[in-house]
Amino acid sequence: MTDVTQRPEPVAFPQDRTCPYHPPTAYAPLRATRPLARVTLHDGRTAWLVTGHAVARELLADPRLSTDRTRPGFPTPSPRFAAGRHRRAALLGVDDPEHHVQRRMLVPRFTLKRANELRPDIQRVVDGLLDAVIAQGPPAELVSAFALPVPSMVICALLGVPYADHEFFEEQSRRLLRGPGVEDVLQARDRLEEYLGDLIDRKAKEGRPGDGVLDELVHQRLRTGEVDRAELVSLAIILLVAGHETTANMISLGTFTLLRHPDRLAELRADPGLLPTVVEELLRMLSIADGLVRLATEDIEVAGTTIRAGEGVLFATSVINRDETVYADPDRLDFGRSARHHVAFGFGIHQCLGQNLARAELEIALRTLFERLPGLRLAVPAEEIPFKPGDTIQGMLELPVTW
Repeated sequence: MTDVTQRPEPVAFPQDRTCPYHPPTAYAPLRATRPLARVTLHDGRTAWLVTGHAVARELLADPRLSTDRTRPGFPTPSPRFAAGRHRRAALLGVDDPEHHVQRRMLVPRFTLKRANELRPDIQRVVDGLLDAVIAQGPPAELVSAFALPVPSMVICALLGVPYADHEFFEEQSRRLLRGPGVEDVLQARDRLEEYLGDLIDRKAKEGRPGDGVLDELVHQRLRTGEVDRAELVSLAIILLVAGHETTANMISLGTFTLLRHPDRLAELRADPGLLPTVVEELLRMLSIADGLVRLATEDIEVAGTTIRAGEGVLFATSVINRDETVYADPDRLDFGRSARHHVAFGFGIHQCLGQNLARAELEIALRTLFERLPGLRLAVPAEEIPFKPGDTIQGMLELPVTW
């Protein structure tokens, strides 16, 4: 049994990465004290941090851990998170049975079959964006020219949101997730709610619904009273923001990581059939959603430790996905391993709804990018390229490339 009383002082969580595709170096003690550690949050509160793979999967599937951030005592990993804690977030921020009802409404649009049916559409989006990049000629800034618009265009088409408004909602998404201040977060949420509320109202007045997920929810769920307007707006925000932010960061950071590992990139070029395995290994290694948050509603005994009711529990996915008992030489990018059981998409009932779509977008974007630009390389030294701080989704702020 682990004696937690002998562990070192709590590490501050979250912290910035020193390399965009490795966990922060300050997390080294957390790796040494798996599967649980105590950490200190921005407000001085301590919480449990899950760092072991088996315990993470066990706890992420435990209904005694709540995702409802409006509960008293819910842990807040950043001031921005704290600012929005009083507002309920659909899907990610509700527990069963409410979560089950919301997820059931959406699952048919996010199955593996549906993601595969969308592959030709995703390919057209990717080809069109790369046509523009190539026509403009090198150098290029790949986040704004490619990594961000690929998932943004795809999720707009899927939801029925006008892509013509992408600059507005991408900016509000950025402010919602990265601030810089608390007021930015609150204003961004208000503006997204107003924008998507107006869009839903317009769709409700249409005689014939469009093909988007929001059109379907308006005409089949809102009109019947199965979902109210406020809940539908909250669902739309989660789908729109998560649907483009996460995949955009994976495309940019995945591209950077492959360019920094030329031997691995050569393996992929020699055998394009490796691509699904490559995507899983990148998902494991990059772990861009680093710091899932929960609140214990009852005492939980796990790994020789008691998590008390009312205590915060966070999951360091970047550390969990580097568990040496599961992944040999976990800091190495290795396309020979099976990484499919990583927790980059979470685990349990709140596992990412859009993971099938994300995998399809990543496979198509990375394959086409390196096929069409065989000479792709960084345009400036890697050390000069800015990446995101540790209290938000991880990824590149910019990715200057040439070819």
